[in-house]
Amino acid sequence: MDADELVETLEDAGLSPYQADAFVTLLELGSASATDIAQASSVPDPRIYDVLRGLEDQGYIETYEQDSLHARAHDPAEVLADLRSRADRFETAAGEIEDRWSQPDIEEHKVSIVKRLDTVLARADELIREASNQVQIGLTPGQFADLSDALATARENGVDVKVCLFPELGTEPTLPPTDALARACTEARYRDLPSPFLALIDRSWTCFSPHGNSTNEYGMIVNDRTHAYVFHWYFLTCLWEVHETIYSARRDEPPITYVDLRQCLRDVEPLLEQGVTIEATVVGYDTETGREVTKRGTITDVAYAGVSASDERVMPLSQLAGKAAITLENGEERTTVGGWGAMLEDLEAVRITIESLE
Repeated sequence: MDADELVETLEDAGLSPYQADAFVTLLELGSASATDIAQASSVPDPRIYDVLRGLEDQGYIETYEQDSLHARAHDPAEVLADLRSRADRFETAAGEIEDRWSQPDIEEHKVSIVKRLDTVLARADELIREASNQVQIGLTPGQFADLSDALATARENGVDVKVCLFPELGTEPTLPPTDALARACTEARYRDLPSPFLALIDRSWTCFSPHGNSTNEYGMIVNDRTHAYVFHWYFLTCLWEVHETIYSARRDEPPITYVDLRQCLRDVEPLLEQGVTIEATVVGYDTETGREVTKRGTITDVAYAGVSASDERVMPLSQLAGKAAITLENGEERTTVGGWGAMLEDLEAVRITIESLE
């Protein structure tokens, strides 16, 4: 290490530029007068005395009078111990930073970027077990095996679980048997293209990691409803809507439960056109107060931004990309019910149960 590098290192250790330069100069001179140190270094003459006193206060040098102020480097043992202690702290800090970046404290962050897929899967496992209403998840058969116990726990707790399975890169998929799907999900579909891992839990949490062919391995764990809503539409359009159903436990007769208002709207619109009376219970949140409420009544109308095409057997999802709502009446009040992120309606539905069709 040359003198300039040593000066820069001492600056990093806490010395001022003048102090670092004066100390390195004094190491080379052994002992010298303040005037000689100033002339041999970059320290201006008027500043040399303050600089030397500062170094003495910090234990780097000692000064003495000999016709004029002189200085010599102090026994370096204490200085070396301090520098080595600083080096150890820097090394420890570097390791701590790496650990925190790799797996940050989830509870203290809205957005966590992690380095390993295993971290994402572990957090998804925890969140799925704690879910109260719905889980949407896209994963490989191997990842399904890893998370099947967590998904089964969610199902036992009455959570609606949608699973999209897709192959790993370069492998032929072996799909789980029907009994494994029945234990772990409400409905499962299969996409024949590799895709990123994605889990959406209760409209709030997103766990995401690119597929194995991605340039960098990383993951995101986000606790944010808006972020989750964007990925919800990715799930619907890329992982769900157009793919083959390989398992379903959904009922065709009441009671029929929905956690997605748009799916409910697609199913009830043709029934309303046929004059069917639809009795329903809606659990959701008042859009003004945020309080959880339960409403019961008759579905009397649907509204959405798209234009219905009478020749379509099933309303395209694109027709429901904007406003989508149903109207619930019980003789005493009329309630408009929206879906995820509802703002214009009276209620944001999280679960709709069709109790009877007459």
